[in-house]
Amino acid sequence: MEPDLQLYSVRTDLALEAKEMAQGPQRTPIPGVNEEVEESEGIKVTRLGVANAAGSQAIGRAIGNYVTLEVPALRGGDTGLQQKVAEVFAREFEDFLTRIGIGKEASVLIVGLGNWNVTPDSLGPLVVENALITRQFYELVPDQVSPGYRKVSAIAPGVLGLTGIESSEVVQGIVDRTKPDLIIAIDALASRSLERINTTIQIADIGIHPGSGIGNKRRGLTQEILGVPCVAIGVPTVCYASTIVNNVLEMMKNHFGQGAGHTKEIMGMLDDISEQERLSLVKEVLEPLGHDLIVTPKEIDEFIEGIANIVASGLNAALHDAVDPENVGAYTH
Repeated sequence: MEPDLQLYSVRTDLALEAKEMAQGPQRTPIPGVNEEVEESEGIKVTRLGVANAAGSQAIGRAIGNYVTLEVPALRGGDTGLQQKVAEVFAREFEDFLTRIGIGKEASVLIVGLGNWNVTPDSLGPLVVENALITRQFYELVPDQVSPGYRKVSAIAPGVLGLTGIESSEVVQGIVDRTKPDLIIAIDALASRSLERINTTIQIADIGIHPGSGIGNKRRGLTQEILGVPCVAIGVPTVCYASTIVNNVLEMMKNHFGQGAGHTKEIMGMLDDISEQERLSLVKEVLEPLGHDLIVTPKEIDEFIEGIANIVASGLNAALHDAVDPENVGAYTH
């Protein structure tokens, strides 16, 4: 009996990784997917546009716009680099809002998805904690609000396991009552690459599905569901164990191929099968354990705080003209 390989696809929430997998080693261009790459001072910015159904089907991502910031050196904890990343993120996010037609006067609801009790899943609540919130001033003392700010509110709705209420239902109630012009949803993601964990930020205008990073399929936060444009910001904080094992096997294959050239003798049948088939085999081996483990770096406590503050600082500068993007600061304690 042939296995259903759809059940064994590599888990990633990053559009950039989905595009890389679709292209394969040859990096074949994909019709309907446009890419623009810039790199400066260790910060790589990739802007992807999925323009049509063919491109969407090819990479398995919805039609829309995606921006990815990759900064491998963030693992070093350099506060100067964190400051620079916050500035670049602020500029990219402001440009992103302009491209999708969101004006400077638009009111914003920031939704910090995730569980604050679980470190790899606490990105959303941490960003909300450090966001510059102004809606209360517009409601109570509108004549005292200085120029250069917009109406911003925020909520960290928790997770279904804690509240018994879907995050989307909580947000829907708030949207119906406060009527924001834009929702910014922030959540932790899953990556197929350990190098991208806690060093990558993705912006997308297609909304988000809470829990998608660990395989949960629930009601999402999208414009179709909420009736309001929804921009998603995500940072990969976890990776599946099966994906790690699969990547190690691929690296071993490449290593042996560059050496004595005896890959076939060492790797056996693993040298012939596709990446998807190899991942299927890995998952079958892990199945007796009961789960495909979800892995996060041991330094996650430090990483998650740093990346959350970068996102919050960048958002504050992008949403409020009065906040100087060159002085946003990597930390906003």
